[in-house]
Amino acid sequence: MKFSQNKPLQAHLSMFSAEVCWGLMSPITKDAILGGIDSIDIVTFRVAGAALLFWIASLWAPKEHVPRRDVLRLAGAALLGIVANQCLFTHGIQYTSPINASIVTTSMPIFAMILSFFILKEPITLMKAGGVALGFTGAVVLVLSSASASSAIQGNVVGDLMCMFAQFSFALYLSLFNPLVRRYNAITVNKWMFLWSTLFVCPFTSFHIASTDWHAVAGTAWLEVAYIVAIGTFVCYLLSIVSQRVLRPTVVSIYNYVQPIVSVVTSVLTGLGVFTIWQGMAILLVFTGVWLVTKSKSKRDMQQEKSIEQQNKKA
Repeated sequence: MKFSQNKPLQAHLSMFSAEVCWGLMSPITKDAILGGIDSIDIVTFRVAGAALLFWIASLWAPKEHVPRRDVLRLAGAALLGIVANQCLFTHGIQYTSPINASIVTTSMPIFAMILSFFILKEPITLMKAGGVALGFTGAVVLVLSSASASSAIQGNVVGDLMCMFAQFSFALYLSLFNPLVRRYNAITVNKWMFLWSTLFVCPFTSFHIASTDWHAVAGTAWLEVAYIVAIGTFVCYLLSIVSQRVLRPTVVSIYNYVQPIVSVVTSVLTGLGVFTIWQGMAILLVFTGVWLVTKSKSKRDMQQEKSIEQQNKKA
């Protein structure tokens, strides 16, 4: 089968690539904040810059008619999947440590599994629960071993809670708006979601941007903001929507466990850390968890099996 026709493979590779790029977001965002651009400015640049890029990209994308009802529903999707998620996490990471933030991100698949059970009626099978537990264990092993090696475990309860609510917000978005996201192509979904996000955010942050001392901002901070907007947002959200059109919410969320791994690998490659048996164990646990959740039966799988079983009985 050709790669272009293998939608599940495309979806998994797209989600993995997005998570790798997102894995760099915490250190890059933190450094940009230290460089003089605070969290409020970063969120504003991120939503407005991405909205501009998606609307420009839509000029070359296939045209799709979006009914007014769906445009309004995309406002709700933007509020949960972008505004609440980005504002809470970006502002939270300003107060807490990257280690704490990494631990908190592992809560999102748990939220997604529970919300999918109540909202989408997705079954919580033993395999799925085991996969989430393995992924959670791997991510915790990773960040705790890294923290103990550097002896720099510091954080803030308020920042931790903000990062956790950011994960809950995105998990709720996946559960509530997954059918809507599947209906349109990635650029159509994102151009409307980021337009709504800009309308939600900018009226409250424009005064802050006007009062910021831009002459004091370091040059590297601008490069980091460019990465956050162009790669961490525009490219990653395109890849994420491609995945959401094919993969179940729980499968999408389990890829969150890739982000802490990227932090460790980046540290090793830049000479900021060393690769230990604990990191190897964590990687094995994470990807085993992803595999188990991917292979677990969805509601649709169970319905198909039940239908086939009924047909066989009739025959």
